[in-house]
Amino acid sequence: MPEWLIVVLGVVGGLVLLWLSLIGLLWVQQRRTGSAVDWRAMMRLVPDVIRLVRRLATDPAVPRATRWWLSGLLGYLLLPFDLVPDFIPVLGFADDAVVVAIVLRFAIRHAGPDAVERHWPGSAEGLASVLRLAGLTSRTSPTVGQPPSDGER
Repeated sequence: MPEWLIVVLGVVGGLVLLWLSLIGLLWVQQRRTGSAVDWRAMMRLVPDVIRLVRRLATDPAVPRATRWWLSGLLGYLLLPFDLVPDFIPVLGFADDAVVVAIVLRFAIRHAGPDAVERHWPGSAEGLASVLRLAGLTSRTSPTVGQPPSDGER
């Protein structure tokens, strides 16, 4: 077997192992909390998270590196192919969830919860879920659920 093929197979195998471990960690975390996944609530959260990512990615007050990560996340989500194909039940969307969770955690920690609260388009419960995902607690403000003014976009 050629040496380059061994390297490629090793890299692919490492990526597969990494994704499987991240998906396993999500499953363990869900079991640890003792709550079942409410898929309806998750699906209602998706458009709000996409709007949040777009708003944060275009906000000049957010650090440039964070905006690049968020723009990369939007690009990844728009790609027609994934590391785990979406037609595989549960696991197909789990890789997208892992990528979104990692990038959102990074973005919230670098942009700050104030920027997230300012740009959050959804409900206070949805914001609390996103902040919990980032390991933060919600400090909902009266503007949660309101679109940012023209000066904030």
